[in-house]
Amino acid sequence: MDMSKWKKLDSRSFGIHRFNITEPSRIVLNILRKEGFEAYLVGGCVRDLLLNKTPKDFDVITTAKLKEIRKKFRRAYIVGRRFPICMVRIKDTVIEVSSFDTVASQIGMKKEHHSTHTPHGCDKKDFILWRNSMQRDFTVNSLFFDPFMNKIYDYADGLVDLRSSKLRTLIPAQLSFKEDSARILRGIRLAARLGLSFSKDVETAIRNLSSSIMHLAEARIMMELNYMLSYGAAEPSLCLLQRFNLLKILLPFQAAYLDQQHSVKTDQSSMMLMKLFFSLDKLVTCDRPINCRLWIAILAFHIALVKNPQDARVIVAFASILYLGEWKEGIKFARENTEVQVNFIPEILRSFKFKSDEELAKEVSQFASSVQYSIDALIDKESLSNSMTRYPIFQSSGLVFVSKKMGQDVAEIFQVLANNIESYKNRRKSFKIDYNMLGQGHLCETRFVLGKVILETMSCGTLEAGEDIEQEINHMHQSIMDENDDMELYNKVKKQVEVKKDRRQELAKKHISVKKKYSPDEEEVVLGKHGVVETEECEEITKENQKVHETFIEISDQENMPVKSTEDEEIENMKEDVEKCQDKDQRPLRLKKKADNQQKAIRQKIKRYKQNSDKERESSLILSSLFK
Repeated sequence: MDMSKWKKLDSRSFGIHRFNITEPSRIVLNILRKEGFEAYLVGGCVRDLLLNKTPKDFDVITTAKLKEIRKKFRRAYIVGRRFPICMVRIKDTVIEVSSFDTVASQIGMKKEHHSTHTPHGCDKKDFILWRNSMQRDFTVNSLFFDPFMNKIYDYADGLVDLRSSKLRTLIPAQLSFKEDSARILRGIRLAARLGLSFSKDVETAIRNLSSSIMHLAEARIMMELNYMLSYGAAEPSLCLLQRFNLLKILLPFQAAYLDQQHSVKTDQSSMMLMKLFFSLDKLVTCDRPINCRLWIAILAFHIALVKNPQDARVIVAFASILYLGEWKEGIKFARENTEVQVNFIPEILRSFKFKSDEELAKEVSQFASSVQYSIDALIDKESLSNSMTRYPIFQSSGLVFVSKKMGQDVAEIFQVLANNIESYKNRRKSFKIDYNMLGQGHLCETRFVLGKVILETMSCGTLEAGEDIEQEINHMHQSIMDENDDMELYNKVKKQVEVKKDRRQELAKKHISVKKKYSPDEEEVVLGKHGVVETEECEEITKENQKVHETFIEISDQENMPVKSTEDEEIENMKEDVEKCQDKDQRPLRLKKKADNQQKAIRQKIKRYKQNSDKERESSLILSSLFK
């Protein structure tokens, strides 16, 4: 135990403060501290804060025992047998809280590389932290952060390794990976996400002990693979898994595919599998992860393409329908991009045969069924074995870790295209990704992002000049958005116009009732008041209808159709007449006869307006058809 390497650093010098921690984590730390326990943030969250990255989660470690932790929080439960921890739910977030006491008892205080007693001159708190840090997987994960004292504790040169981008184990790598083979997968994940390089002994130990991951539980493998592929580092993770011969154990079909591509000297950047996950990584980050359904769907999609290569037009249509949420728009987009050719072999065929909309829709539907069938190679050992016959010289590990229930959920993504594609009409209102729904595995959001990933991948593989798929699809959905906005504006203003029309009819009736109810002198005053009211309301109507009128003119100009603004003209005419009436009512009574004639003219104008209502409705129908 070399105490000279122990460091206590001010977190503020690294730009790390208490407000960098999420509120649920602060609540857990505060409660434990108030109860008299020591509590720290530990592991990956401290590492990510030092790297100025968003932590995936915040883990807490405390001097309280697990049962004491559970008693302090209303929603808390203990999980795990080998390494038990307490899961504390605060609001909608779950914080993992471990105990120094549990870690010490679980490791049994192995004397071969750990001290059992506090050395002379060593602070007891430092000894507890050091002893726990030595049980961590890698030095960069052995750091502690006390947000109350603004202190970072480093007992194993973790900061040095972070600065040099090196991944080292705290004990000899061979021994560390034998203790827990899941550390091999965790090391691959950290190196891929943070761009770290392995120390020589770590690299050697991974190669020597790669087969040991076969002994991990399927659920543990699934968890580790999900961490690799769902948080924005899928493509580099697959590269490292292939480099260290781990992919042939975890995903043998994909490993055989990559091996064959390398054998024919295919550049890795042109491999469709890697491009798919590269496109996915551009949309995903640690604080905006995906649900595992999406990357499983991508694997199944690619397996189906390798087994049954498709015309590029079919794949573009397939992806566009998923992205746009409507089969007609997807087919239309695919047809407008027939010149797009991609260099993905063997997945994409170069076919120039004309296909009708019905033929294209049928092939898309058949391919969707093929993707559903390909999911079996990820959830069933026998199906995996049958799929591997495509690569006879490649031996399969037979490992399957995706559950059948998850396979059924993924198959549901493609069900809308496989069953009755022409009935699929689920046009999106927004073309921005809802990461909350995506993280929960919502079907519509998963379909949308899957379509986006495939379209981006097809765009990356473009050989010849032509419209870029991403730009074209953005142009298409922007047109849809504009059309929806115009239609929404039309419906809104149309409703307001109808309300105002009813109001004008009501005012006209009041004009008539005033003549019957009041004496000539009273009539003059009352009509003057109503004139003011009518003038104000007519100004309101004219202002509100101006926007929709301009929209109609713009649309009609595009369609070369005349605009009939009957309603606006009537409103302006009524406004002028009412203003004249108002001016008249302020004249001496000797002009009353002339004013009566003007009031009569107004009533006749209103009567003519009613007679033109049928023509207005016909005009509205014509305008509505322009939005279709």
